[in-house]
Amino acid sequence: MKSQELARIQNPILRGFNPDPSIVRVGDDYYVATSTFQWFPGVQIHHSRDLIHWRLLTRPLDRPSQLNMLGNPDSGGVWAPCLTFHEGKFYLVYTDVKSHAGAYKDTHNYVVTAPDIEGPWSDPVYLNSSGFDPSLFHDDDGRKWIVQMQWDYRKNHDPFNGIYLQEYSEERQQLVGPSHLIYTGSELGLTEGPHLYKKDGFYYLMVAEGGTSYEHAVTVARSKELIGPYETDPLGPMLTAYHQPDLKLQKAGHASLVHTQSDEWYIVHLCGRPLETEDKRCNLGRETAVQRCAWSEDGWLRLDGGGNSPNVTVQAPALPKHPFPESPSVDDFDGGKLDIQWQSLRQPIREDWLSVTERPGFLRLKGMESPNSRFRHSLAGRRQQAFRCEAETVVEFEPKTYQQMAGLIYYYNSQNYYYLRIGYDEAAGTHLAILANDHGVYQEHTDAPVPVPAGARAYLRLVISHTELQFYYSWDGTDWHTIGPVLDASKISDEYATHLVDGYFTDWGFTGAFIGLCAHDLSGGRKAADFDYFRYEEKE
Repeated sequence: MKSQELARIQNPILRGFNPDPSIVRVGDDYYVATSTFQWFPGVQIHHSRDLIHWRLLTRPLDRPSQLNMLGNPDSGGVWAPCLTFHEGKFYLVYTDVKSHAGAYKDTHNYVVTAPDIEGPWSDPVYLNSSGFDPSLFHDDDGRKWIVQMQWDYRKNHDPFNGIYLQEYSEERQQLVGPSHLIYTGSELGLTEGPHLYKKDGFYYLMVAEGGTSYEHAVTVARSKELIGPYETDPLGPMLTAYHQPDLKLQKAGHASLVHTQSDEWYIVHLCGRPLETEDKRCNLGRETAVQRCAWSEDGWLRLDGGGNSPNVTVQAPALPKHPFPESPSVDDFDGGKLDIQWQSLRQPIREDWLSVTERPGFLRLKGMESPNSRFRHSLAGRRQQAFRCEAETVVEFEPKTYQQMAGLIYYYNSQNYYYLRIGYDEAAGTHLAILANDHGVYQEHTDAPVPVPAGARAYLRLVISHTELQFYYSWDGTDWHTIGPVLDASKISDEYATHLVDGYFTDWGFTGAFIGLCAHDLSGGRKAADFDYFRYEEKE
């Protein structure tokens, strides 16, 4: 139909911190899995039936037996999941990264399976720890293969040691046979994120190259034989935004291919939309976009319309439109179950620290470790998904010591955040103030604390406009007052969190900004804070 032929997809399709997409089609349904790093449950899976409209459907790694991240570093945890489907079963391959700064990387790779996309998902089968970004390829003969990059920590060696292939025995639940080095990459280097496909007698290897920032790219190689040799596309990367600073979608790379039931081809890929700062910071993190593709006469994958630059809008497939209901902007915590938008840091959400039933109609958080903790941090957060947005809550909290606090946080990681919190001081009593961490350095951004009236509920709000963050407070939800200065929202970004020292990255930023509700009790007493609602609205 004409209306369907003219339908356009607006990029990015998954806004705000949804990197490393892996797409699979099962019948009329499309699923995209993305990385979640230290946020729990692990792996986001979005669902679509037209590639235009998407909904967050499930997060499969939802118990410690599948994913135990206590103590994992910031931007560790789940890297680059690969979602596939074969003979009535879903397969999800993922890495749990235990350390990644400096020369070494501890990267443990697993596979889980499920009969349905919403589970139940199995306990994991351990694969190996030799590198990251594993994916699973199902060959025509029924054999299964794990393809991944391998990491080399030695000096004067390329740490991205190449793409390796090894058979996976589902019957024995382990890798078997030799590990084959099948591809060392193009001149772009930093070769990772491999996916294998088979078409017209060729095995096609799609990899990410150039690093995950502004030099990112998608390279395709092919071979008549599974174990190679693989020939690199003679025209170079089939997708990149490198050297094109005016493009709205930057960082284009780490792609995954899908064939529609209408006989069309698309890739989903990582991208970033920078703020207008000198170092082009991305506080929305790395997002997911889609591009329409076609095969050239000589059998190479090309972007539809030519070139290799990511497009903000692309033609949709010839499929019926399938919109989903919009998510409500206000969560009243009335349903007895936490909404899917929420995630926690590293640990499962359990009644002993977060409950929406202990006091019906409220989200109760019991304070645990500090805002810098990489273990048990009482925080529930949701992604920032627009450059202009605001969030609001009201909290009931009566701290008895300076070691107890609760409130509204704008959070990147344990080293970088802004925190409007109710606290206590021997001189000031119960009060509101803004705390922060800036590359791990403790800061305070309130000239004078604002006293909290006895028995009052504190309404808290943050408003973000691109690089600017302003906190507000109210005692009745109507009469609002600013608190603290306008803060630099661009610091809650991948670029600001990343540190390079003497040629080694001592810290990485791979996630994106979260807006969260949190409570802390450094005394160990688990003082509770009750939040009556949470509102998140986008202004663009």
